[in-house]
Amino acid sequence: MSDLRNHAEAIAEQFSEHLGVSAEEVEDRLATLVEEYKIPADEARRSVTNHYLDQAGLEREDISGGGGNRQVQLAEVDAADEWVDVEAKLVDLWEPRSDSIDQVGLLGDPSGTLKFTKWATSDLPTLSEGVSYRFENVVTDEYEGRYSVKLNRTTGITELDEEIEVGDDAIEVDGALVDIQRGSGLIKRCPEEGCTRVLQNGRCAEHGEVDGEFDLRIKGVLDDGLVVQEVIFDKESTEELTGIELEEAKQMAMDALDTTVVADEMRTETLGRYYRVSGPKYGRYVLADEVEELGGPTDPEATLIRARSI
Repeated sequence: MSDLRNHAEAIAEQFSEHLGVSAEEVEDRLATLVEEYKIPADEARRSVTNHYLDQAGLEREDISGGGGNRQVQLAEVDAADEWVDVEAKLVDLWEPRSDSIDQVGLLGDPSGTLKFTKWATSDLPTLSEGVSYRFENVVTDEYEGRYSVKLNRTTGITELDEEIEVGDDAIEVDGALVDIQRGSGLIKRCPEEGCTRVLQNGRCAEHGEVDGEFDLRIKGVLDDGLVVQEVIFDKESTEELTGIELEEAKQMAMDALDTTVVADEMRTETLGRYYRVSGPKYGRYVLADEVEELGGPTDPEATLIRARSI
């Protein structure tokens, strides 16, 4: 059975009590959007669903209780273009790389974590890190073997009173620290309650110009010769890794009238050394909970060459 037919039958089932629409009629509408107008299948389903919502004079919640979607754990998402309900905690927000994306980040539940995307055209409320939600009517996606969920205009969002526990999916990685990326060193975060966004030129993406609070972090790259792994070190692990504490970093920046001197000093102290890092993996990053140095300092370029020759 084709993907369009699966979409059509799911939509027809949702509206069977209200409009008596047939799967054949729905499939024709989907085929027009996908084949003639080259609209992606998930966006076509959203558009057709909205059409029938308007036709029936309904809101999303009017049809969400009809059993059209199954509720799943995040670890159960193993196919694309399925419409499901999930309950999860927003673990981390990332910087969107496209104007078409409103928010992107990581959701977590007891089974693990999964990337989510909320489109700028979805007209959905702003989500906050650390808050647990019920999401009704999200569509699953897959890219190069990695699954995710997408929130769209038909997605229902309800904030939950209880906090959802996120499963421990810690991993361990070894390698030479071969790069410290932009956005490392002495940074400023938004001071607004519940917001931990890193400021860009004194501005928070959500709250505008604010008087930020200083913090330390390293966005690093470990290379074991076979796999390159991006790692984020928070304030505590950064201080442990570099021996540079927050107050010292602030004084260094003040003396130089330049915050970049902190990241430069961190590169001097850490690049070319071997580390073992363990912590949960969120998207492409491992968040360093524990850090162990495996060897003494070496020349960074020579270390990289050696690591890649293993």
